[in-house]
Amino acid sequence: MNRSRVLVLLVPLLLSDVALNAQPSVTLSPLTQKYIRVNSPRVLLAHVRVIDGTGKPAVDDQNVVIEGGKIVAVQPGADVASSNGVTVLDLRGYTVMPGIVGMHNHLFHIARPDLEANGDWEAPLLVPQMTFSSPRMYLAAGVTTMRTTGSVETYADLNLKKMIDSGLVPGPHIDVTGPYLEGPNSYLFMQMHQLASPEDSRRLVNYWADQGVTSFKAYMDITRDQLKAAIEEAHKRGLKVTGHLCSVTYPEAAALGIDDLEHGFFVNTQLDPGKQPDQCPKSGGKPTMEKMAPDSPDAKDLIATLVKAHVAITSTLPVFEHSVPGRPPLRPDMLDAMSPEARTAFLYARNLRASRPAGNSAEMFQRDMQLEHAFAQAGGLLLAGPDPTGNGGTLPGFGDQREIELLVEAGFTPVEAIKIATLNGATYMGKQDQIGSIAPGKNADLVVIKGNPVSKIDDIEKVEIVFKDGVGYDSQKLFDSVRGRYGQY
Repeated sequence: MNRSRVLVLLVPLLLSDVALNAQPSVTLSPLTQKYIRVNSPRVLLAHVRVIDGTGKPAVDDQNVVIEGGKIVAVQPGADVASSNGVTVLDLRGYTVMPGIVGMHNHLFHIARPDLEANGDWEAPLLVPQMTFSSPRMYLAAGVTTMRTTGSVETYADLNLKKMIDSGLVPGPHIDVTGPYLEGPNSYLFMQMHQLASPEDSRRLVNYWADQGVTSFKAYMDITRDQLKAAIEEAHKRGLKVTGHLCSVTYPEAAALGIDDLEHGFFVNTQLDPGKQPDQCPKSGGKPTMEKMAPDSPDAKDLIATLVKAHVAITSTLPVFEHSVPGRPPLRPDMLDAMSPEARTAFLYARNLRASRPAGNSAEMFQRDMQLEHAFAQAGGLLLAGPDPTGNGGTLPGFGDQREIELLVEAGFTPVEAIKIATLNGATYMGKQDQIGSIAPGKNADLVVIKGNPVSKIDDIEKVEIVFKDGVGYDSQKLFDSVRGRYGQY
């Protein structure tokens, strides 16, 4: 009996076994169904290259079998005919990888009113919600799970999550982070509540945990006492706290029990001259970065401290890339996704940046890459996310893909970079048994790519189908639905 015949007999057997344990599927609304390319009880991805998300080498010519929203088998490639209830996709020349787990993703856009020629803008800074466009852009690019990593319209995010989970609208699975835990005297974002005390921290954490948020993010002006109280309350609820910090240094946050630190090593302020306790220095961490050569005692001590305390680091390289001269321009499809107003504002801000002295931004960008690589090599859990804010050139989904490309530039192999963007995020969230890699029994959250990111990492941009819970969404249709809308709604 030849191998093809063996697989034809084996696939129905596997499918029938898994079907006994399959969960009832969600009823997808007509709106969601418009963007679906594959929705069959049984799906077989035939003759596909598999990057499994564990960091192991890719395996060519495999058949991946899906049923009931789960991966039920990964087997050597063989020809199998479609039949009643079984959809077979011949994917010769394609690659399948786990769905991206985006760990610094937002559902809002930065708007700077009355941006002037000298770079100034008029307060207040607002962050309008992108509840329509962002979820579609994330899913279209291959993001099947995302953490909002700070929210300003938390009820909207929670309700959006419910709508996606119930099949009413398309989008990724969402870990809704509560409102920013921000300290006093901060007016950067007008939508943020300013904590008044540690007791205020506890109240906020408990209130939003009761509403259904699943993580929290501390922000730049929080005090150590406020952060400590928030961490303690969140941990009592089994929830984690990350932070984009400034007033609190990385070693201080690690000692307080924080779970994750955002933006790589860019925003640590421990070596800034004149740093005062619980205050964010005007230098914002730049002097610390300049002193943190990867082989320096300070860098080695910090990395050892973070690894010992089990503090993860989230890399957000795309949002910092725009401060470095000579970097590649935005892809045309990214500009196409922006509203006319958002595109004009981005190009204006980019030209302002280009007209100013570059300083040592390129050197600092490389330094952060080196520190992130050293952190991972030392056993630290490195996560990935784009942070779609900055000058407006970092976009949902597109930025997640760019993060993977930049991790390769930082010295990781393509399969290592993909692991950081998939399984590492799942591990941090405690969901490594359900998502983050390709293995029988896991959710069928998969990205089908035309090409081979192992040999050409920017093939990561050539997404055609994104499976979430076994349903295959058409990437192009999702992108087309938001063309010209990001930055507007």
